[in-house]
Amino acid sequence: MIRVMIVDDQMVVCEGLRVVLNEAPSIEVVAAASNGAEALELFPEAKPDLVLMDLKMPVKNGIAATRELKEISPQTPVLVLTTYDDDQWVFDAIRAGADGYLLKDSHRDLLVAAIEGTYAGQTHIDSTVAGRLFSFVRSGRAPSTEAASSLTQRERQILKLLARGDSNSVIAEKLFLALGTVQNYVSSIFSKLDLADRTQAAAFAWQHGLVYENPRDEESK
Repeated sequence: MIRVMIVDDQMVVCEGLRVVLNEAPSIEVVAAASNGAEALELFPEAKPDLVLMDLKMPVKNGIAATRELKEISPQTPVLVLTTYDDDQWVFDAIRAGADGYLLKDSHRDLLVAAIEGTYAGQTHIDSTVAGRLFSFVRSGRAPSTEAASSLTQRERQILKLLARGDSNSVIAEKLFLALGTVQNYVSSIFSKLDLADRTQAAAFAWQHGLVYENPRDEESK
């Protein structure tokens, strides 16, 4: 059973989501908060497995709340569910640590699948929002292909998994590495490629064909 906390300033939305999600056999709504500050207060006692986060809220918005939740509990996935699909909201949420981004007009079945998938370590992005990633790739703002040559085999392997939507914890599990080790590798990748976040890293990997590479399982010495 996936324990979910809903964070949304509209009570009608919260209650509607509670009803819909509690009908799913794999999900239990354990708490609901009306803003980011309340979510942070409820989090320690509620102990959710996943947080379903709105963005534009009073007191503390979803961007700030996501960032603070990730500092408190980096392993807890945050799935954004909002009406906002403009670039600023999308990229700010991803930079804050959001593990997925859905719009509120998503079908019930898609929402349930996104919660289950995000909890399992996948990344679910609304098709409208995903267009931002393709626009980024097409814009040519990613580093040159030569920059990839600075990466070690292990870094290329981690970049490939990152681009496929795996979280740091999932990558750590797949590669039998400590979470802190993976985080250090990701930071090194960002530094070497002069990238700001996971979205840019994923765009670089897709643009330069690194996602389909099959590097050696172990880093070259």
